[in-house]
Amino acid sequence: MLPLETLAPFFMASILLALAPGPDNIFVLTQSALRGRVAGLLVTLGLCTGLIVHTTAVAFGVAVIFKASALAFTALKLFGAGYLLYLAWLIFRSSAETIATGQRSELSYARLYRRGIIMNVTNPKVSIFFLAFLPQFADPARGSLTLQMLLLGGVFIVSTILVFGGIAFLAGSIGGWLNRSPRTQMIMNRLAGMVFVGLAVKLATVKR
Repeated sequence: MLPLETLAPFFMASILLALAPGPDNIFVLTQSALRGRVAGLLVTLGLCTGLIVHTTAVAFGVAVIFKASALAFTALKLFGAGYLLYLAWLIFRSSAETIATGQRSELSYARLYRRGIIMNVTNPKVSIFFLAFLPQFADPARGSLTLQMLLLGGVFIVSTILVFGGIAFLAGSIGGWLNRSPRTQMIMNRLAGMVFVGLAVKLATVKR
């Protein structure tokens, strides 16, 4: 078990990292603004499920593959970039079709949750970040490094839920007010689509 003097600074560092602008919290913000608080919270849960995958990968050494293999790293990031472009296409199509008729496209809870998972899992930089970040707070003298990594990953996930949940709540409140106007909703949709395109380009061009 890691001591409080280790977990406390790790938790604070995790909060600050979750607050720093990045693809995941921007994704939560845009989905919350477009579809409401519940959508943002479901995306947050999906993203955190992805973090479980990354934590497990680091704890058991799988993430080393993405750090060592250029092919695996490139394949995963291109898949993720392609998925983001697909989401952007869906949003732009929604702007042209559903908003023009006064309807608002809805996604099932399962699809929103799945979007969060795919968004996070297909970013190999998260595994590599965890591979560099988590071991700094682990101590071989305190027992199994695998269990320590899993514990640290769990604390990071808790901090992410708190921060991203707050973002979802605030953005959902603002988005609910803005979405009363079809014109404003169309502008928000187009801005969100452009954000997804930007995130896709950033992910596709990222280097190990």
